[in-house]
Amino acid sequence: MSDALRFDAIVLGGGAAGLMCALTAGQRGRRVLVIEHANRIGKKILMSGGGRCNFTNTGTTPANFLSANPHFCKSALARYTPADFIELVEAHGIAYHEKELGQLFCDDSSKQIVRLLSDECARGSVRIETNCSVTEIDRTDAGFVLQSTLGQLQSSALIVATGGLSIPSMGATGFGYDIARKFGHGVLPTRAGLVPLTLTGSYLEHYGPLSGVSLPIIATAGRAKFHNAMLITHRGLSGPAILQISSYWQPGEALQIDLLPQADALEFLLTGQRVRPGAELRTWLTERLPKRFAQCFCEFHADERPLRQYNKPELVALAAKLKDWPIVPSGTEGYRTAEVTLGGVDTQDVSSTSMESRRVPGLYFIGEVLDVTGHLGGYNFQWAWASGHAAGLAV
Repeated sequence: MSDALRFDAIVLGGGAAGLMCALTAGQRGRRVLVIEHANRIGKKILMSGGGRCNFTNTGTTPANFLSANPHFCKSALARYTPADFIELVEAHGIAYHEKELGQLFCDDSSKQIVRLLSDECARGSVRIETNCSVTEIDRTDAGFVLQSTLGQLQSSALIVATGGLSIPSMGATGFGYDIARKFGHGVLPTRAGLVPLTLTGSYLEHYGPLSGVSLPIIATAGRAKFHNAMLITHRGLSGPAILQISSYWQPGEALQIDLLPQADALEFLLTGQRVRPGAELRTWLTERLPKRFAQCFCEFHADERPLRQYNKPELVALAAKLKDWPIVPSGTEGYRTAEVTLGGVDTQDVSSTSMESRRVPGLYFIGEVLDVTGHLGGYNFQWAWASGHAAGLAV
């Protein structure tokens, strides 16, 4: 093994979590190598937030994350907070703004966040190799031996920051899950999260032509509830409220969509009947709903009559449909457009303070590869920073 390149830590994955881990360890004096199989680091960072990177959320709490063990994320999140990353952003002179609900975005470009991470890695003398793949990983008494396109590599610590399965066109693979299984870790079932929902049949035929129409709703699945915008697309439903609820909804389960989140629907209809009795239902609905959507809703669930011709039971039935829109998504768009992957490496065999495997000393898992998934709005980046920082302090 005399020809092997030796490091204190090898990080597999040049995304948010991997780079945060690398810069933290490098600035502690560790010799760190980052291996990225794509042609550049931070690809998902670059595309996030419409190219402006929603890099954190000031309201981050453990309640903003899904996991089989909801307590797992608490330690790392408490020790590296949004304020800590904001301090780093400000130190690099990056201008930013709050869009809504604590979501922070770069004023200029997500490239600034990648540059920040790259510069901080350079400060820690971290070596970054792109277009590099690993073909074999073995455990030895001295740590880990990797066979790669760089040749043979040796390290006392191996950090798996390979992400999940979302957006395979950007290079996402299940490599991290394979490593976990190889070393005896369980991997919980994965599925697409923060993903648009699809419609088929008459639902798509009827509402698909409304592609581009947006309206505020409350989406509910089980105990989860999100109040935000819904966007109709040519394939189905998207927008923040739908992306959020998609992480909780599964095909075949009930999904409730309240089209009048700020109103008592029956009172709204009765008011219309009282103040504008000659108006058609669809005309009155445009007081609260986009015109094209109101028309489609009425074509599906009512007929063209003036409001005065509806009796009370008919208005009660229509009010129920407005508060629980009778639409049944057929599924999701899958990993192709999903922002995150639900499930992943089971956290029960991973230390919540250091991210180190309880089964294999020196093996760490951070970021999206773990069974920790944040809500929409910068939470997944904050988990990347926090888990990466925790491992970077520990290696």
